[in-house]
Amino acid sequence: MSASGGSKAIIAAFLANLGIALAKFVAWALSGSASMLAEAIHSVADSGNQLLLMRGGRRARREADQEHPFGYGRERYVSAFVVSIILFSLGGLFAVYEGVQKLIDPHEIDSTWWWLPLAVLVIAIGLESFSLRTAVRESNRVREKDQSWFSFVRRSKAPELPVVLLEDVGALIGLTFALFGVGLTLITGNTMFDALGTLMIGLLLILIAIVLGLETKSLLIGEGATPTDHDLIVEAITGGREVQKLIHIKTLYLGPDELMVAAKIALTADKTVREAAADIDEIESRIREAVPAARVVYLEPDVYRPSLDPEPPTDAFVLRSSD
Repeated sequence: MSASGGSKAIIAAFLANLGIALAKFVAWALSGSASMLAEAIHSVADSGNQLLLMRGGRRARREADQEHPFGYGRERYVSAFVVSIILFSLGGLFAVYEGVQKLIDPHEIDSTWWWLPLAVLVIAIGLESFSLRTAVRESNRVREKDQSWFSFVRRSKAPELPVVLLEDVGALIGLTFALFGVGLTLITGNTMFDALGTLMIGLLLILIAIVLGLETKSLLIGEGATPTDHDLIVEAITGGREVQKLIHIKTLYLGPDELMVAAKIALTADKTVREAAADIDEIESRIREAVPAARVVYLEPDVYRPSLDPEPPTDAFVLRSSD
């Protein structure tokens, strides 16, 4: 994912959520709607999340040093994981608590300002739709052809766009729940609908937070190249005349844009050190050309001995997250 593409989606989401949060707080203060309060807290959480993602992206660009020789690329994963925790706690749990409280101790919506929550929700749906449109457009630039959106969220190594996509989709669904709760309460006079809308918003945020948490946890633990990139790397290694056999290979994402490739390759036994070094340079060049993200490449030359280097199982060729 290009840094500029992710930044555009994050900035669009941040500006939309900040404006929406202020409007929702005003609507809640004047109407007393629990759904509006839950949605306001939701928007505040989302605004903070976008700030965290921007901060993580900026810190990830720091140069490698002795303490972190492979750089700071995983700062972006840490930020995304913190985002999932904030959504779960500040957004989801608060909304569930508020909904339960309103079921136990109902408070009527102030009919004087009955139109304000509805107007804010409709405007918020429009702004969130704009934010989602921006995220979809930027995601389509990096999403593989014919790749489903579910697969994109599950497989993307750059966390920003999947996070913004899930947040925006969740926000639109949450706004629909709030519109349902406030609308039915105003029509029927029964505050139970407002409380139920709040509960539905909370449960939705908790679900999204769990999905984000599981995905970013996998990235933090360490994921390998995608099946497509793995095959391209193997082809780049074995595609020339230098390698007699690829003995084994492992890959690991050091950050969203930096892939490490470590492989043991069998060269013919009659090669000199100078010839082996030239072959390795050529193979590294092919790997980086095939998969530009493969910036860190370690190739160990060896002589293939079937008795000592048995065929590894298929799933040992690459470190990747489970499907």
